[in-house]
Amino acid sequence: MVRPVSKGEFVKIVLLHNHYQQAGGEDNVFSTEATLLEAHGHEVRRHSVHNDAIDDMRRLAVARATLWNRDSYARLRALFREESPEIAHFHNTFPLISPAAYYAARAEGVPVVQTLHNYRLMCPNALLYRDGHVCHDCVGRRVAWPAVVHACYRASRPATAVTTAMLALHRMLGTWREAVTTYIALTEFAKQQFVAGGLPTDRIVVKPNAVSEDPLPGDHAGEFALFIGRLSTEKGLDVLLSAWRQLRSSLKLVIVGSGPLDALAQGSPANVEWLGHVPRARVLELMRQATFLVFPSTVYEGFPMTLLEALATGLPVIVSGHGSLAEIVPDGVAGLHVRPGDAFGLAATIRWALAHRLELARMGSRGRALFLSKYTAEQNYAMLAATYQATRDRFIASAAQRTSAGRANPSALPRTMA
Repeated sequence: MVRPVSKGEFVKIVLLHNHYQQAGGEDNVFSTEATLLEAHGHEVRRHSVHNDAIDDMRRLAVARATLWNRDSYARLRALFREESPEIAHFHNTFPLISPAAYYAARAEGVPVVQTLHNYRLMCPNALLYRDGHVCHDCVGRRVAWPAVVHACYRASRPATAVTTAMLALHRMLGTWREAVTTYIALTEFAKQQFVAGGLPTDRIVVKPNAVSEDPLPGDHAGEFALFIGRLSTEKGLDVLLSAWRQLRSSLKLVIVGSGPLDALAQGSPANVEWLGHVPRARVLELMRQATFLVFPSTVYEGFPMTLLEALATGLPVIVSGHGSLAEIVPDGVAGLHVRPGDAFGLAATIRWALAHRLELARMGSRGRALFLSKYTAEQNYAMLAATYQATRDRFIASAAQRTSAGRANPSALPRTMA
């Protein structure tokens, strides 16, 4: 069993992450939080795998690893035994680390924290999104069979069936309720979705993402609007381009990113500039210059780093007014809300913004104030450290309670997986 940490003592932490083949926000948060913890004197051990390894694996081997990766379990038990960390903090386990890793941590007396970057634990495609609209069909179900019917993961019924089987298996084993000590949801909205999906509300804390360094505000004198993100349907890029055609404005729209809708660059309005992928330093420079950011995503999202950086740079945001997005950017405070998928409404909102430049600038200033009041690295570290301490206290109390009641070791390997 882990020992309590006295006030001021540094905690040793293992951070674990399964990198995606296409890098994204989760990968950035994994790196940012590791750096943040090290800056405060913690000893951090990073453990990661990359989904590029799947290319060299047979389909059956990938399916087995997704459900329960025996190699991952053995490797991580050895790691936790060697390092003796106070906390094992997971960002993504899908698919190669697998939920077996939670049991490896608990078998070595290490409490588990899991950040919920997406909705994978109740939705096989992790987005709560299908066929161009928000979808809750699988929330709360023991088996997410609608996802298999609609081939929600990678447009493949076999791939979706494997993911669905993983979720059902670990729901049956009690993994989500018993093997994870604390969950971190990124917003209050996300927490409520997970509670509806069956996670215990008393084990979910809300802690947003953070930027490692304050990017500082800009003068926003560049006279252009900005879109940053994956060029895909769920991000609302086609909706934005439709709205821009309706505007008939001379204001330039700058698009940063790449993705399956790259071809839309051909035949787009003349006042749309496509930059593709650019370095983060250049992205922040564009944010400090832009008039406003447009974020018309049709999915709920988690906690997009783009929005956090927009607040930090004092950039007002026109954003889809649903899910976590509406919570991160309060309507009329740090930006303006639009109905997801509504190109006509988006065009009307942009016209209003262009006709009310002074109020738009005030929204940017209020967004910067919101960042300073809630989202700085120091505030984020304080929340993370408090979460770790509460996690260890809960883990120790739970182990003591089970021992006094003569109950089985909660960290034991499930019989079906032994």
